This record gives sequence, C-alpha cells and structure tokens, in this order.
Amino acid sequence: MSFKEIKELRQASKLDEALQMANQALETEPENIWNKRAAAWVYYDYLKKNAQPESYEAFKENLTKIKDLQLPEDEKMVFDNCAWQIGSLVFALQKTDHVDYTKINELFEIIRDFHFTKPSEAYSFIYKAFHKGYQNWSSYLTFADWWNFDNFRSEDFLKEEFNGKKMMSIAERAYIAYSKCLLNPDYIFKTLSPEKQASALIFKEKGIRVSYMNKQKCLIELFLPKLDLIIGKYSEYQYLPYYKAKLLLASGSDDNVLSAFLPFAKQKRNDFWVWELMAEIFSEDKEIQFACYCKALSLKTPEDFLVKLRQAFSEMLIEKKMYNEAKTEIQKVIATREKHEWKLPNQIVQWTEKEWYKSAITKKDNQELYSNNIKQAEEILFQDIPEEIIAVEFVNENKSMLNFVKDKRKFGFFNYSGILTKPQIGDLLRVRFSGDGQDGFFKILSAQKVDSNVSSDALKYFEGKIKVISPHNFGFIDDIFVDPKIIEESKLTDGQPVKGRAILSFNKKKNEWGWKAIEIN
Repeated sequence: MSFKEIKELRQASKLDEALQMANQALETEPENIWNKRAAAWVYYDYLKKNAQPESYEAFKENLTKIKDLQLPEDEKMVFDNCAWQIGSLVFALQKTDHVDYTKINELFEIIRDFHFTKPSEAYSFIYKAFHKGYQNWSSYLTFADWWNFDNFRSEDFLKEEFNGKKMMSIAERAYIAYSKCLLNPDYIFKTLSPEKQASALIFKEKGIRVSYMNKQKCLIELFLPKLDLIIGKYSEYQYLPYYKAKLLLASGSDDNVLSAFLPFAKQKRNDFWVWELMAEIFSEDKEIQFACYCKALSLKTPEDFLVKLRQAFSEMLIEKKMYNEAKTEIQKVIATREKHEWKLPNQIVQWTEKEWYKSAITKKDNQELYSNNIKQAEEILFQDIPEEIIAVEFVNENKSMLNFVKDKRKFGFFNYSGILTKPQIGDLLRVRFSGDGQDGFFKILSAQKVDSNVSSDALKYFEGKIKVISPHNFGFIDDIFVDPKIIEESKLTDGQPVKGRAILSFNKKKNEWGWKAIEIN
C-alpha cells in the first residue's frame, strides 16, 4: 500500500477503496506523513463531492477527519485546496431560504486549526465566504479576529467588478463590517468569555450593559489604530471616517470625533444621515444639535428613512414648546408607519394623547423652520477653513452671480444662490472658499454679511472735492474714479465737497489697479 496506489484509486473515482487502503496504512504507521497525506487527499475528494447544503453532514464529517489527522503546517496544499470547498459550501449555505448559522459556526470551529497559506487567494476566499452573512452571524467578530485583516492581499484592497459595475473592495467592506459589529451589543456579548456572559446574565440588564460597554471600549481601542492606517492609506475609502466617528462616540472618546468625521461629512453633506450623526456628535450643544436636525430634514430623502429622525426632532420641538411644528413632524411619522403597518412607538402614542397635541395646528411642512436654522449646522463643516473678508464689487441678480475683491492678489466671482439674500455692491462678506478658484470662478462654502466698519483691504472711506471731467461727465476725488451714473444720480458738480466709500477695482483697459466710488453721502 503506497501513496501512489491510493492516488491512482482516487483518480479512478474509487474513493471507497482508496479510503480503505489509506485507513489500513494509517493503522500500520499512524505518524507516517505520507500515510496522513494520502488520507487527507481522499477526504478532500469527499469534500468536493459533498460541497452543497444537502450534503452538509457528510461534508462536516470529512472536514473533521482532515482536522483529526493533525497535519503539520507545511502541508498547506491540502489546506488551501480545502479552502475553496469550504468557501463554496459557506456561500451556498447562505443562499438557502433559512440560513442555519449553527452550521456556519460548526465549520468555523473545525477550520480554526487549519494551516492555510496567508495571505493567499484561497485564504481571501475563505474570508469572503464567511463575511457574506456577517449581519446575521453573531460570531463574526471572533471569526474576523481569527482570520486577521493583516492577511489581506494587495489585490483585496482594489475595487471589484460585478455584473459590469464597480463595487467596494473586500478589504473596505471588511473594515466597515467590523465597525458595524463593534457598534452592535449582540456581537460584543458574543465575544465575552462564558464566565462573563453568565455573570452579566445574572445581573440581567445592568450586568449585560456594564460587561458590554467595557468589552466594547476595549475592542474599539484595539481596532481604531488599524482603521486609522487604512484611512490614511486609502483616502478613496469614503465611508471609513464615518465609522471611525461612530466608534469614537461609542467608546466615549469624543475629543477628536469631529476632526475625524469632517472629511467624510464634507463629501456626503447632502445625505441626511451625515447630519444625523453630526447631531449625535453635538449632543451636549442643543442649539447646534437642533440645527443639524433641521439640515438633515431639509434634504431630499425618502420618508421611510426619516421616522426615527423625525421622532427625535419632535422631542426637541416639544421641549421648546413649538407644538405646531412638533405635531407636523409627528403626523409625518404616523403616516409613514401606518403606510408600512409598522408599530407606533409608545412615545408617539403618548404624545398624541396630550392636550398640547390635540390643540396644536398641523402645518403643511416645516421647511421654513429648517431653512431658518440650517446655517449654524453648515458652518460646522467648514470651521477648519479660515474665513476671509471680501467686498462685493458687482451683482448679477438674474444669474445669482457676484464679483468680489479681497485685495490685489485675490479677486473673482461666485454663485451666491442659496447662500446669500440680495447682496449689494459694497457689502462686506465673511466667506470660506473651496480651493483657490479656477479662471476667476470660486466655489463658496459659507458667506455672511458683516458690519461695514470691519477692516478690509478692498474698501476705504474718502472725503474731498470732486473734479468732473467734461464732456464724458466722469470724475475723480484724488485717485478715486467716480462713474458718470453716480455723478448724475447724486447731482454732483465740479468742485463740490463729497465723501463716501470706494472699492478697489482692476481697470482692464489700463491693466492696473485703482479705486472707484460706490457710495456718495
């Protein structure tokens, strides 16, 4: 009986005979590596034969027998080939109508001592298979720690293509999945030792909560440095900063939550849930939190996603005694829940029974309320960008465009729609720009009018006698140009003493800077 003979029987699909011969060889020399190897490959052929849900028990039995052989670490070819069969079965199990995670757990427990090549395509396949159902698999964190994210290949960090569409890399999905599980009590509780689980259950809710929070904080602290490395290395992974912020909040480490979240928030500022998290970050500042709720609800979003947000906002409105607005939000929640036959929360039911609710008048919507309060929220996004003082030089109301000048080095134009209301020539604005502008066009992040007495390099007050130049009827006050229209409107005459304000302006014809009057007092 030799390895070669057993191999020939396997290749001839005579597995039962091959197994009988392999077992006889093992009985004779149980520690002979060639005998173990021969038996392992026979069991592997049985794995291939039974790698479908309906043959699960047979698959598990043969996988267990491979485990019991206790093959040394250098027998990686056997383990790597097994990986493909294990992964295929795990994928298939998760496609069944009612996924049995007991079976997923059993397979994981069997392979924990297998010596796969790390990193390798086969080992990554193992991860992909078990990852697929992580949302419903309470042992996911234990599995992920065993698999170890350090074993991802360079290819695993690249986007994948499925049905002609680009999708997240498996590595990015892995870090998101791990973050989500760290935020879920069920997953954290599963990581506790049996003793701590039992202790927590004795004290019921309080014990579970304390054990959970302690373990959660510990796991988050271990995970965050790894998450930071990925965020730093793969800036295109947009969602990781969001989960970093969530993890920092969950662990109570809120000192740098905002700085961690801001880059993501800027990219996704038109998504309501960004502002929902922002409200959570500012839970201690009720005014900013209120503004964040307003911003979240001002964005175009399907009502199905907003029920929890509207309920939280309603509570704030009630505290402010804004009962009409609160009732408006509550009725939207009720309408959505009734539409889907979702249960009404007790809090909602209790509100509807209150006298204030019965007497409150429902509004069409709260859009005006949102609009009046979102500015403070929007300011948060750009607080790390320095503000600049600029002066309005020209306004095109039809196109909602204005020209501005800061000084001789910085000037241009931008669209003020939705940011400013009726800007006027000579207005001083405190603004934040996105970048340096292109061909004079700037993207504006925030803008607000400031007092005209604020210091600016682009505006100055003047006083003197005007010199009117005929026949064109323009004039000068020292070095300040006065447009004929101003002279006509103010009925100015040559030599008349005047005072007013002038703005720095570039003369394209002369290719030089100068001053022009914008206001005569």
